[in-house]
Amino acid sequence: MKQKYFLHQWLILPVFILILSCGENKKTDDQNDNVAYLFTYFTGNGEGEEAIRYALSKDGYNYYALNNNEPIISSEEISNTGGVRDPHIIRGDDGSFRMVVTDLLTQNGWNNTEMVLLKSNDLTDWTSTVINIPDNFEEFSDVTRVWAPQTFYDEEKEKYMVYFSMLQPGSYDKIYYAYTNKDFTELETTPKQLFYNPNKMASIDGDIIKKEGKYHLFYKTEGDEDKGIKVAISDSLTGGYEALEGNVDQTDQAVEGSGVFKMIDSDKYILMYDVYMNGRYEFAESTDLKNFELVSEDISMNFHPRHGTVLPVTQKEVNRLLEAFPSEDFPIIAGSKASAVKENNIIIDEVAKSIYLPVKEGTDLSNFNPELETFPGIELVDTEPKNFENGEQEYKVKLVNGEEQIYKVQVEVANNPVVEGYYADPEIIYSEKDEKYYLYPTSDGFTGWSGTYFETFSSSDLINWENEGTILDLKKDVEWADRNAWAPCAIEKKIDEEYKYFYYFTAAQKIGVAVADNPEGPFEDIGEPLIAEKPDGVEGGQVIDPDVFTDPQSGKSYLYWGNGFLAVAELNEDMTSLKEGTEKVITPDTTFREGAEVFFRDGKYYFLWSENDTRSPDYRVRYATSNSPTGPLEIPEENLIIEKDEKNQIYGTGHNSVIQVPDADQWYIVYHRFTRPKGIEMGREAGFHREVAIDALEFDESGAIKKVKPTVKGIQPIKTSE
Repeated sequence: MKQKYFLHQWLILPVFILILSCGENKKTDDQNDNVAYLFTYFTGNGEGEEAIRYALSKDGYNYYALNNNEPIISSEEISNTGGVRDPHIIRGDDGSFRMVVTDLLTQNGWNNTEMVLLKSNDLTDWTSTVINIPDNFEEFSDVTRVWAPQTFYDEEKEKYMVYFSMLQPGSYDKIYYAYTNKDFTELETTPKQLFYNPNKMASIDGDIIKKEGKYHLFYKTEGDEDKGIKVAISDSLTGGYEALEGNVDQTDQAVEGSGVFKMIDSDKYILMYDVYMNGRYEFAESTDLKNFELVSEDISMNFHPRHGTVLPVTQKEVNRLLEAFPSEDFPIIAGSKASAVKENNIIIDEVAKSIYLPVKEGTDLSNFNPELETFPGIELVDTEPKNFENGEQEYKVKLVNGEEQIYKVQVEVANNPVVEGYYADPEIIYSEKDEKYYLYPTSDGFTGWSGTYFETFSSSDLINWENEGTILDLKKDVEWADRNAWAPCAIEKKIDEEYKYFYYFTAAQKIGVAVADNPEGPFEDIGEPLIAEKPDGVEGGQVIDPDVFTDPQSGKSYLYWGNGFLAVAELNEDMTSLKEGTEKVITPDTTFREGAEVFFRDGKYYFLWSENDTRSPDYRVRYATSNSPTGPLEIPEENLIIEKDEKNQIYGTGHNSVIQVPDADQWYIVYHRFTRPKGIEMGREAGFHREVAIDALEFDESGAIKKVKPTVKGIQPIKTSE
């Protein structure tokens, strides 16, 4: 058995570190006050990527690489192959730390027979031992791979159990376990099978956590028909695991490397896993370890991890790690606790030592306290309010090593986004009944646009919005569809001297309609889709994105819809059915993608639509005009209304509605954009992390729409005519 040692020399600069915890182990006195999380991970299959790295998080959701995302241990020093993967770390019963990794350099192929056991007292200095399974256990002399080891402290035996998957010829990957010696340098028992997959198929990447006396084994199955992350439960650590039905991962993509950890001072558990074909990590929350809800919209990392684990760490440990593994772009400032600050839109530049804080309308900038948050171990020296009316102010922080740094803080009112959180496809109306505006967006932030409910917001000035709650929930209120709640529109109609509200929405790529007596609902679905099929002759596209419009000249109401095509049909007086024989396709040109919006001004009908994919930074809005609500359409030579502004980090500006201030020639465009500033770094995921913005819409003397410059500042509060 080959034993190796590695000593990491301490560095001087501060760094923040986070440890993820899998398993339940004895606690020592200095562990009682965990303040952060350490993430151990590797980054890929390329040169230098199969090595142990660290990242740190204050909240368990937002992680930052330590050591400039470079390895904290040399793989060549601790392994036989020159590469290590799948790091798993725990806190030992004596307060020291154990880590196990797969000894594998994939450029030489995917077969391996070794793992590495590591031990440390301080998370910086590690001793290591390579364990070769065939050399040590004759029964497994034919093993072709040994993958993803993990460790669990057996309190009854007072020993460490290492469990891992192995493959022998003619069989499939199975999860085994063995106990180590006291020094954590050898496996002193012959591996035994830990879990018997009821489907007799490959099981890898086992991860055990104990809750309320039950051992929960998370594992990945591999097979053509049934693959993903599952959980099995047992009363015993070393056997008797019974698999639950279904998967606990929240995606239909290929996944691996599950890691479960409990949040500090919370009853929530996080299941994280590697969506390795897409290059991303997903997080899901649970309180029972059986039912999980995706929370990936809250997650950020300034690195791209592969198969890692998380462990909570104390302030003392954080301070040590901050000194040992500094990173040039590690954020000393974590954010702001001030309630006026729009948290999702904070910009922190660690290189320039600058902070931009967007605040809500009405914030007193003359005496504002940004309430800056620092990572544990970093002291905020300046804590008093300052006058930001005349520009940026300076705030001082003291680092772990005593060094002081100055941050320049800028605070300004930013009315975009108009509502906080992830929302898209905004529809807006003015209610004559309530004399208020109502915003009806898509609930965003769900992977693959998988939201299932709609909310509405009300405002008297287009700036200050109140969330009126959920107005339609597909799971509860709609019998014919329970997925993909997208792109609604709404209209107020006076029928028999009573106001009625008609809400057209997309669900499961069909269009439905629900009715209410008030603009804030509750809305009642009519029981079946209004439109379920594409128009005759249309091959591609989807039946989505309705828009409703009442012609002020004729009093007739029309519904528009389509992705890849634009269709229109007249609505019957009941507003819940289409007039037979009126449906036709009026697609303007090849730039039409989706998101039609129709309005009337000074004798002209305006038709707006979105071009490109909503996941593209170049998602944008074009328009045409007509003398009729059903076309034909005339496309101006210059018909681009709004597009990205790279200088101000505004991207993906599209899928809009338009609102006119009552009794005034005052117009506004309501649209969504990528969340700012993180969206542009999300890649395609920015397409379901969108925010709603409002800017002025203006016309020239001929009625042509002037190009809109998307802004962060937004508009000023408006007043309707009295």
